[in-house]
Amino acid sequence: MNPIGAALIAFVVGVLLGALLVWLVRGRPESLLPAEFETEQPVVPEGVSEVLAALRSSAVVVGPHDEVLQASTPARTLGLARGSRLAVPELLALVRRVRRDDTIRTADLEIKRAPGAATTFLSARVAPLQEGMILVLAEDRTAERRIEETRRDFVANVSHELKTPIGAISLLAEAVEEAADDPLAVRKFAGRMGIESARLTDLVAQIIELSRLQADNPLTKAEEVDIDEVLSDAVDRCRVDADRHGVSLTIAGQQHCAVLGSARQLSVAVGNLVENAVIYSDAGARVVVAAQRKARSDDDYVEITVSDNGIGIPASDLERIFERFYRVDYARSRANGGTGLGLSIVKHIAAVHGGQVSVWSQPGQGSTFTLSIPAHLSRDHKPGSAIETADGEHGAAAAQEHHDSQESTR
Repeated sequence: MNPIGAALIAFVVGVLLGALLVWLVRGRPESLLPAEFETEQPVVPEGVSEVLAALRSSAVVVGPHDEVLQASTPARTLGLARGSRLAVPELLALVRRVRRDDTIRTADLEIKRAPGAATTFLSARVAPLQEGMILVLAEDRTAERRIEETRRDFVANVSHELKTPIGAISLLAEAVEEAADDPLAVRKFAGRMGIESARLTDLVAQIIELSRLQADNPLTKAEEVDIDEVLSDAVDRCRVDADRHGVSLTIAGQQHCAVLGSARQLSVAVGNLVENAVIYSDAGARVVVAAQRKARSDDDYVEITVSDNGIGIPASDLERIFERFYRVDYARSRANGGTGLGLSIVKHIAAVHGGQVSVWSQPGQGSTFTLSIPAHLSRDHKPGSAIETADGEHGAAAAQEHHDSQESTR
C-alpha cells in the first residue's frame, strides 16, 4: 500500500473514532449513564429553613454523606460549620452515631480548637430527619460555665479569707481566758481581737457590697451624676486615713463633668481607688484625684484619674490586680485592713457603666488609675474651668505638675 493511501485510511479511522466518542458522551441514552451522574443533592424538608432562621440556637442540617446542607448564622459564627463540612469532630462523631442507630442523642461537649486556646462548652441535641439527613442543635454554654467557675472560686476564696480573722479571734479568746489574772495581757489580746473583728466586718461589708452591685444595673434607672460631688465624697471618705498616713489629698481637673449612671456606685469606685493609693503610699506622698471630659466619635467620656507617687506596682502584678482577693503586698494590705476586693469592685462598676479601668505604674515612682466612663449625655454639657484643690492650690496646675513629673519618668 502506498503512503498516501495509508494516510487516508488513518484519517478516516480517526474521524470515525472521534464521532463515536462524541456520541458516547453527548448522545448516549440517559439510562446508560454511570450511576454517579444520577445522584441528586438531598432536599431539606419544607419549612425547616424557616424554623432554623427563627432559632436562637446554632442549627445545622447534615446530609447523608456528612455534608452540611444548611447552617444557621449562629452556627457559622460559632464555627460549627465551615463551608460544606462540620468543623467540630466531636459533633461529627455524634452525627454518625445518630445516623447509625436512628435515635435522638444529647451530649455536653468541651471543644478545644487549638493548644492553649480557650475551651468552648456546647450542649448539643442531634436528631434524625428524613432521607439520611441529620439535624444538629447546639447551645453555647461557655459563658454560663465561666460564671459558675467564677462563683465557685469566689466561694472558695471567701471561705479562705473568712477563716483567717475567725481563727485569729478564736485563738485570742482562748488567750484572754488563760491570761485572766494578767490585766496587761488581757488588754493586749483584747486589742488584737478588736483589730481582727474590724477586718472581719470590713470583709463581710465588701462581700455584701459586691453582691449588691452585681444585682444592680446602674443604667436601668440612670441619674445624671455630678462628678464634682463624686470626687469630693471619695476624698472625704479617705481624709482621716490619709492624715494618719501623712499623705496629702488633692482634687484637680475640670468642673461640671457629668455622666449618666449611679452616683453611689461611682463614689464607691473612686473611693476604693483613693483608699488604695493612700494605703500603698508612704508618709509625705501625694495623691491627686482629677476629672476631665474627653470627646470621642461614639460618645463623650469622663476620665477620672487617681495618681500617686507611692511604692508602685511590679509589672508582673499588673495583670492580676483586678482579680478578687489578689493583693500585691499582702503584709501591707492586712496591716491596713485591705480585703483584696476593692479593685475588683472598681472594675465591675466601670463595666456596668459601659466604661473601663486601666492602670499605669512603675515601682518606686507611683501609679495612675484611670476610670473612663461614657457620659451618655448630649454634647451640650461643656466641661467647666479648673477647680481649686482641697488644700488651696490651683487644681489644674497641681494636676498638670503631677502628670508632668510622672511623664518624665515613664
